[in-house]
Amino acid sequence: MKKLLITSAMLLVAAVAFAQKETIEGIRNFTKVDATVACAGSTEPAAMAEIGKRGYKTVISLREATETGALIDESNKAATAAGMKFVHLPINSMKPDEAVVDRYLTALKDTSNQPVFIYCASGSRAGALWLIKRMLVDGWPEDKATSEAVMIGMSSPTLKQFALDYVAKHK
Repeated sequence: MKKLLITSAMLLVAAVAFAQKETIEGIRNFTKVDATVACAGSTEPAAMAEIGKRGYKTVISLREATETGALIDESNKAATAAGMKFVHLPINSMKPDEAVVDRYLTALKDTSNQPVFIYCASGSRAGALWLIKRMLVDGWPEDKATSEAVMIGMSSPTLKQFALDYVAKHK
């Protein structure tokens, strides 16, 4: 039993260890999760050019247009100018909508969208929705998916509970 616990802990650390934090001007809390996905917090429209240079094909914004500093139209134009597709899937962190998550998962599963850059304001929504993807699509266990989501920026207990409830409902 002790050997099994050590092995599980080592696997969890190894899986989350791939995710890498980087500092990119105009982007808060940038985390390259794997070869096909990066998540972040607030992203200035001017930073879209750098995202495009890094090879991302699609940008998914989880910000609501009414949020201070969201600049959805400007970000869409900047992403398009950088040769990327812009997908706006606004999600309210206090009252998340399952229909938005459904569209999010559809966009992520579409390989023509990859690699994809996902952002919100802090990384909390990006992390929570990524937790859902990891558990439902990739089959990760809750502890491993949660650990990665927290590293990405998930800090809201409301979003974490929403994510776990969504997973339980859609398993």
